[in-house]
Amino acid sequence: MSPIRQNLQAITATIISTAQEAGREAAAVQLLAVSKTFGPEAVLEAVQAGQRAFGENYLQEGLDKIRAVQEAGAPALDWHFIGPIQSNKTRPIAENFAWVHTVEREKIAQRLSEQRPAGLPPLQICLQVNISGEASKSGIAPEEVAALAHKVAALPNLTLRGLMAIPEPAVEFAQQRAAFARLRILYEQLLADGLALDTLSMGMSADMRAAIFEGATIVRVGSAIFGARNYNKA
Repeated sequence: MSPIRQNLQAITATIISTAQEAGREAAAVQLLAVSKTFGPEAVLEAVQAGQRAFGENYLQEGLDKIRAVQEAGAPALDWHFIGPIQSNKTRPIAENFAWVHTVEREKIAQRLSEQRPAGLPPLQICLQVNISGEASKSGIAPEEVAALAHKVAALPNLTLRGLMAIPEPAVEFAQQRAAFARLRILYEQLLADGLALDTLSMGMSADMRAAIFEGATIVRVGSAIFGARNYNKA
């Protein structure tokens, strides 16, 4: 059995056991395989193991990989853009990805809306929230989320699905849960405000279990699937 297949099986087992421990249905938690810095051959190996949703942080690398995987005859995959978005990069994102997790400005959302091709389904959107208030992190401040959410939800060619966050790293399980709980509370406030949301994109290799306990519906896992990254290749 290939290492990637083994890793996917182990992570799937962790998702199932953690969801059960948290009193949730395992099917409510989707695994997003973060394939940044890994080549199309790693994606194809994961596809052979049954994985269908992949996340990319770097636009050109992602576009090259999408094309290479398609040319290799892979089945239809769900590609999620999970990196920072520059205004001049919105068109290829709108044209090639099914999901965008990192919207933090109305201008970016408007451009994605305008540039989404008519023949494609609406682009699925999460707002990135700087839930820990880190100066180095992308994302909108928690107190500004509601206003942006209502504006994005009103745009054509987009479907606002929910919120995404990358909290400040924490070792303690309780600290990890506390950060994710803040995002969940924001999400619940938006639901109470009438927005039809269903997605909390939170949790990575090191804090996935805490995120599932706090209601994650998408966990973004890279190194635990593909191995240690070599950023010099990116």
